[in-house]
Amino acid sequence: MKRFIADSIQVVDIVSWLLTALFFCGAAYIFDGDILASLWGALAVVFIMFLVGSSVEIMIETMKNIPGIGTLTGFLTNGPEALVVVVGLIGGDILFASSTPLGSNYMNPVLLMVAALLVGRIGLVFRVAPIYFSITMLITIALAGGFYLIDTDQYWLWILVLIPATALLFFRRPPEEAAEEEHELAIAKWWLYPSILVLVISGYFLDPVVGYASDASRVPKGVIGFVVLSILTSWPEFKSVMALLRRDLGLAAVLNIVVSNITNLWLASVGVMVYLLL
Repeated sequence: MKRFIADSIQVVDIVSWLLTALFFCGAAYIFDGDILASLWGALAVVFIMFLVGSSVEIMIETMKNIPGIGTLTGFLTNGPEALVVVVGLIGGDILFASSTPLGSNYMNPVLLMVAALLVGRIGLVFRVAPIYFSITMLITIALAGGFYLIDTDQYWLWILVLIPATALLFFRRPPEEAAEEEHELAIAKWWLYPSILVLVISGYFLDPVVGYASDASRVPKGVIGFVVLSILTSWPEFKSVMALLRRDLGLAAVLNIVVSNITNLWLASVGVMVYLLL
């Protein structure tokens, strides 16, 4: 387990943490906020999201040998986004609840390309279902951005367009290649249960931590969700895609991003429906 945690922290993680601190402190400087408090808020956000992301990575590791790993990880890596949706709904803030999954739809394809470049598999990514991938990315990104262009009374129309479009994209995805089974996992399967517990506890502290960072830096929570949390919550996708590409599972890596983008829209639409009904 110690080796798994050590291997999971890479240079790209540290860079993302530094950029998060720079974002909050820079915003505090521009908007006349509290720079020191913003730094503490940034560190707290990074710590909470590190726990969330690590929990999801552990879940994925314990299920590595399950068939259809690309689609499965596409669902599992959306755990952080689902957590933000729940936290936002509890706080009655639909813009914050939906901002992270919708923002992640913009980050996911970018992180896929960065991961492919880092592991030297960019050619593999472009060879895998290029037409399906391009169409799916355009539609899921357009639907995510469209949410911010409509009024509250048009949310139901957005949902009515989103559901059939994303369902068609999901069920038309190409069949996934069979992965070669890995008999030795980095961690034992029983770690699944404490990772779920850590995920729940982290979710409890997420809203007050984001609220503190928002007050200190004077950045609205919706902006924090769309810009900062969308990057940090997409980190499990980034890590899993890198691992799949290293195993030459190009289609699984692409499906990870595709399913993640579709699931993000489903999460946001469920959050909007709950918000409208309650």
